[in-house]
Amino acid sequence: MPKLSADHRPRTRLVQARRLLAIAQTGLHYATSDFDRERYEEIAGIAHNQIAELASMETGKVAELFSLESGYANPKLDVRCAIFDEVGRILLVREAADGLWSIPGGWANVGLSPAENAAKEAREESGYTVRIERLLAVWDMNKHAHPPSTFHIWKLVFLGATEKAGAIIGSETDSVNFFSLEDLPSLSLGRILPEQIGRLVELYRAGSVDFD
Repeated sequence: MPKLSADHRPRTRLVQARRLLAIAQTGLHYATSDFDRERYEEIAGIAHNQIAELASMETGKVAELFSLESGYANPKLDVRCAIFDEVGRILLVREAADGLWSIPGGWANVGLSPAENAAKEAREESGYTVRIERLLAVWDMNKHAHPPSTFHIWKLVFLGATEKAGAIIGSETDSVNFFSLEDLPSLSLGRILPEQIGRLVELYRAGSVDFD
């Protein structure tokens, strides 16, 4: 997913542009007249221009990115799996796209429950077959220090217990390993933050859940 640098592009402008686009998308879904549809299409065009400026993208590319988004506008759902070994280290996978590390996960697929999605992503990206034990966290990425994203994303993190190891079967990751908090590799900050990994370790040990 396209990422925006957090240093000189205000997050508030991006949030406003996303909200504007959500209003347009929902309005187009419910519009009953050509006049209303024309107005909402104009709003969508304004939002596309704003996002393109913030993301240093062509407006047409932004419109293409959102072309499959229709109906009532909702946040996107990112489902991830936290897996720990017997000494409390957390399993991380290396993203093939950027060489950075994250806990396994990705967009939720239609037809699977959130927990089933988490287990599927863990299997594909790490090679481990896991049993989902419980929910650890529900986070709104807007409320954490991730680099701003073009989409509004909610992140669900489940605790997975390993049942057996295997080979990575997906193409999005190319390595897997367990890490302690004191020895974390370079993380893919659009996917997971160091402080979030620390929080997941706390939640795992305490048997509790965190939510925004």
